[in-house]
Amino acid sequence: MNHHTSPINRQMRVRDSLFLIFAFCVCLPLQTLAFKITEPTAGTDLSAGNTVTAHVDLGKDTGIVTVRYYWYGEQDEVLVEQDDSTAIGSIVAPVAMASSAEQEPAFGGPLKVPSNSIGPMRLLAVAEIPRGRLETKSVFDEVIVKVEPTAALTTIDFDTEKPLQLGRAGQSSAFGHVDSLGKIFELPVVADFADGVTRRISTQASGTSYTSSNDKVIRVMANGLLQIAGNGKTTITVTNRGKQASLDVNVTVNDEPNEPPVADAGMNKTVKAGSRVKLSGLKSRDPEGEALYYSWSQVRGSKISLLDANNSETSFLAPAVSEPRIYRFKLRVTDKMGADSLPAFVDVTVEP
Repeated sequence: MNHHTSPINRQMRVRDSLFLIFAFCVCLPLQTLAFKITEPTAGTDLSAGNTVTAHVDLGKDTGIVTVRYYWYGEQDEVLVEQDDSTAIGSIVAPVAMASSAEQEPAFGGPLKVPSNSIGPMRLLAVAEIPRGRLETKSVFDEVIVKVEPTAALTTIDFDTEKPLQLGRAGQSSAFGHVDSLGKIFELPVVADFADGVTRRISTQASGTSYTSSNDKVIRVMANGLLQIAGNGKTTITVTNRGKQASLDVNVTVNDEPNEPPVADAGMNKTVKAGSRVKLSGLKSRDPEGEALYYSWSQVRGSKISLLDANNSETSFLAPAVSEPRIYRFKLRVTDKMGADSLPAFVDVTVEP
């Protein structure tokens, strides 16, 4: 009997052994290296007003003393956090829950879904790690979930004057720039539900759609935004969950033609923690070639301070992170006639 193994058989045995090792490694649970929200998971359907259990995996981060949880609408600007409440004119984000190691589960616990929430919501968890007597490092994670009220929608209403006067007849400086051709704006829409809660439903993400009876006066744009297209009268109709409401709008603006500007927030980028990051809106443009007003804001990630947020270029100091984290920023530009651009977004990935 020939006990010698052919080269082909040896290669097959090596191949099979490598496959078994690979399969074994794949089946092993992967250790989470980064601070991460494990419950609720991204994409989960939640009910407004209900209580869920929040849970985080600390990963390789040690020394965490507190984890604070915040709720935001998916496109809401990141509000100033508790530690920055002394900032002039700042809005302090309400802390939905603050948890420590003593709670069950550790750094988590019962978390109430906001009663007035509807549509996509972001849950932001910020962990604090002391680094000496005066310095604190923070790490964060966030997930997007979908929130639905359990109660039925009963009525819809526009939260504005009726009929709505745009232009000379209803001129107001309360919204900053005057009404003009090309101006883009949002109408506040609220809905009453059978549970007695009134919820804002202005965005398409909350299930709302808009129509205009005269596109030459008011044009419907993306995400529930409206644009002044010309003088005259139109009726805006909003629909959500089988209910409707209508608003008569009269527009009397100057006839000077004006196209809205276009915002350009630049390319996504990856940077190192501790570096100075510059965001540029210099590629934004106005069809008429006029000067622009700039407005930068943050819409994702734990709150950081933006310098020169009303200039064409803004900057910030990349925070300390233990794993790559994405910070998202929004830019809108306005021309001298008061016409706003649609928002432009840029993501900055910060690495350790």
